[in-house]
Amino acid sequence: MRLRFTKMHGLGNDFIVVDATRAPFELTPERIRFLADRHFGVGCDQLLVVEAPTQPGVDFRYRIFNADGGEVEQCGNGARCFVRFVHDRKLTDKTHIRVETQAGLIEPKLEADGQVTVNMGAPHLAPDDIPFDADSDAVVQPLSLGDVRVLITAVSMGNPHAVQVVADVDSAPVTVQGPAIENHVRFPARVNAGFMQVVDAHHIRLRVWERGAGETLACGTGACAAVVAGILRELLVSPVRVDTRGGSLSIAWAGPGSPVYMTGPAVTVFDAEIELD
Repeated sequence: MRLRFTKMHGLGNDFIVVDATRAPFELTPERIRFLADRHFGVGCDQLLVVEAPTQPGVDFRYRIFNADGGEVEQCGNGARCFVRFVHDRKLTDKTHIRVETQAGLIEPKLEADGQVTVNMGAPHLAPDDIPFDADSDAVVQPLSLGDVRVLITAVSMGNPHAVQVVADVDSAPVTVQGPAIENHVRFPARVNAGFMQVVDAHHIRLRVWERGAGETLACGTGACAAVVAGILRELLVSPVRVDTRGGSLSIAWAGPGSPVYMTGPAVTVFDAEIELD
């Protein structure tokens, strides 16, 4: 099997993008893991699939597979790369498209300056919608990690996030606490673990341990979730600059019931083909 693909990234969060609008997507989890492997395959955090829509009034269907081969609901940096890909490949001449995902509709827009803005929809805050086994309705919840207790805010941006505030993101125990939070029994669908340092009311620094991918250089939904958590905790005021290890995003949110808007870059690295056994 010969696969044509495009390598892209959003702030260093890198993707293999596959056009499946004309032929069915048939990659197995084993093949996805091979492609994602940075030593024996191509290397990526996620594999993104462009498909024809399955409902009226929508331009495309968007599917996301983590490096472990599992399909997930949403990816913010991937959404920006998605609109760049379909526009550059002339799959559409629209700069503002509607895309269906497992988590619902999103609306990415290619801006005149090359940046991409995505209407990520309204965040889900009810524990059952995240899903999260909450102790109460409080915005801040304690989470036990063995002998350590951390305080998190649970938010879903179509995929689940647990955001905690740290004094210094550089020294935060991301690689230790990240896997423990990801697989915590109180998150039945697993969770992305965010570590947020508040610089000021309009500026944060962020690292994210992503479910099924480990720590990435940037996480778009993680940036959205962190800003939502910060605003709910009255630590932040919209709009907020989010500095990740891969670069910066701008996140705007007017409050509960309103959509989150994310703006940032999307970069094409190369096009290639690979032979799969």
